[in-house]
Amino acid sequence: MPTVVARMWGREPATRRGPRPSLSLDRVTDAAIEIADAEGLAGVRMSSVAAKLGVSTMSLYGYVSSKEDLLTAMADAAAPAPPEPGDLPWREYLTAWTRANRDFLLGHPWLLEVSPLTPPMGPRVLRWLDRSLTVLARAGLDAGEGVNISSTLSAYAVSAATLAHDMRGPADESALAGLSAYTAMLTRFVDAQEYPGLSAALRSHGFGHAEEWVEDHDFTFGLDLLLDGVEALIARRGKDER
Repeated sequence: MPTVVARMWGREPATRRGPRPSLSLDRVTDAAIEIADAEGLAGVRMSSVAAKLGVSTMSLYGYVSSKEDLLTAMADAAAPAPPEPGDLPWREYLTAWTRANRDFLLGHPWLLEVSPLTPPMGPRVLRWLDRSLTVLARAGLDAGEGVNISSTLSAYAVSAATLAHDMRGPADESALAGLSAYTAMLTRFVDAQEYPGLSAALRSHGFGHAEEWVEDHDFTFGLDLLLDGVEALIARRGKDER
């Protein structure tokens, strides 16, 4: 087990000798997250985190052995608690779960660069997986199906967050301006003979009207398609058990 993962779970053997450590993994990751939120991932360096904490760079290596370890710990520490299922029906819960997943990624856009590169290993991120697996098992699906569905919904949240973030454009533009600029660019360059399907979609406002984009129509439409597939699978499992 990587040392940083053991620390994330509180499983690192305690040392009895030497002075009491002046830092903790939580303090290191909190400082790194503050930098990433303010400056983006490019601002996160072992030296910049050390400077923020007022310690030497070398002192950080007692908690994270590399920047890759630091990113792994940051990705877990930045995750909030997932929605709790309670007695919610599976579809209502997974809708809230996927939306909340997308929203916390948008709250920390640097996670969009880290999440695809770091498999879930920490207690906070794995709690999200646990909740979705619990709900899917309750709906009658087996463990393998639950893992695949959870991974698909998580990937959809990452994709939707990435698109929403990119469509915002520069900080002084709105999401609406980003969408308008994108469709205007496509309309200018797309030839109807070379791209008949795309050209027809642009003429028919297939990328959404402004009101629909602001109201999250595209995200909901895609999520409903995925959950329709889950619903069909659950129904099929029910028939197989009869």
